[in-house]
Amino acid sequence: MQSRSSSLSSVLSLLIGSIVVVGALTWLWGWALPLVLFLVIAMVMGHEFGHFITAKRAGMKVTDFFVGFGPVLWSTTRGETRYGIRAVLLGGYVKVPGMTWSEPIDPELEPRTYRSTSYPRKVLFASAGSLMHVVMALLIAYAALVFIGSPSPSAIGISGFTHFDGQATNVAQRAGLRVGDQIISIDGHRITNVNVVIDEVRNRVGQNLSIVVLRAGRRVTVHARPVDGRTLTVHGVKVATGATPQGYLGVGLEELSVHTGWLAAIPDSFSSVTSTIDQAAHALVHVFSPGEFTNLFRQVTTPALAKKTTSQTTRPVSIVEVVRLADQAAQSNLAAFFRILVTLNIFVGLMNMLPMLPLDGGYVAIATYERIRRRGAALYHADINKLAPVIYAFMSVLLVLFACTLYLDIAYPISNPFN
Repeated sequence: MQSRSSSLSSVLSLLIGSIVVVGALTWLWGWALPLVLFLVIAMVMGHEFGHFITAKRAGMKVTDFFVGFGPVLWSTTRGETRYGIRAVLLGGYVKVPGMTWSEPIDPELEPRTYRSTSYPRKVLFASAGSLMHVVMALLIAYAALVFIGSPSPSAIGISGFTHFDGQATNVAQRAGLRVGDQIISIDGHRITNVNVVIDEVRNRVGQNLSIVVLRAGRRVTVHARPVDGRTLTVHGVKVATGATPQGYLGVGLEELSVHTGWLAAIPDSFSSVTSTIDQAAHALVHVFSPGEFTNLFRQVTTPALAKKTTSQTTRPVSIVEVVRLADQAAQSNLAAFFRILVTLNIFVGLMNMLPMLPLDGGYVAIATYERIRRRGAALYHADINKLAPVIYAFMSVLLVLFACTLYLDIAYPISNPFN
């Protein structure tokens, strides 16, 4: 009874603490940051759940499934597995006995260890976390296509109006155009891209244009006369110069998001994720190139270089900057927010499959090496201790990369690209 009371007390304390933390974050930085942090933690636990479910299905014993690291805040045992939450929510882990041959194991437990399972199951278990990232990326991409939509070159909308000097309202506003209108046609010419709109307006100075727009689900026709840009100024600077008249309405144009159907979104989501995998693979090679480390070092030691837009938009970023960008996107651009989540899942999944311990790919590499070296029924036991110098060198590289990106992200954060 006392144990149960203690457990309930721990759960209550954890719940109250979580509410306080979420409330503080929301009060200080708005609702988006707690949402982003929750999704990042959920992504990490999705990774661990991949390991967990494949271990269970393979008959391996799972002794622990925890969110976070450090001191235990709450835990409960169900069957042979202890589930819980630890204080530092920077990851999670699934513990399966026998991840190395040097680990002492009870002979009765040996058949259910990682090292005693078959090669295919070892590979599946080690790869399951990264496979879960691909699954999560597909689900996010699918949800974005169906519920948020994706920019379409053929769906052109009005994003805003230009304020010309000396004019309270411009031609477009006086004609009745509104922000959010989708331009369907101009004088009967169907709009298929931004250039069609520009050409139709540019060549019709002083002529009455019949513009059909889609507004709140219905078609509306307005009439406007483009003004010669050579007579217009913005902050004292002429909009257009030259001998040829150039028509202007004073509207900002953007590609509108178009929702994809439930069935059509399936192949489109696969195509989107496949493209992201290709881009992430190239980015990963770039991140670990000597040239990139040189650039990072130069930015760390040269503030003027670190502040340049070109440097900020091409450098790798830490999880701090990823969370910041996701927070900014969630508040102003949901499509970009979903793309960040897809990219983060794919990049983390690929990163984890690098063939080096302690990453998941390192266990795949070791299992593959042991399978190749196997002679008949006799198992080959790889001595991981021999890899210690290589592992330490690799971890040092990761530490330097993390330290440099973290410093740059805190000292010289990237300007909000979604304003």
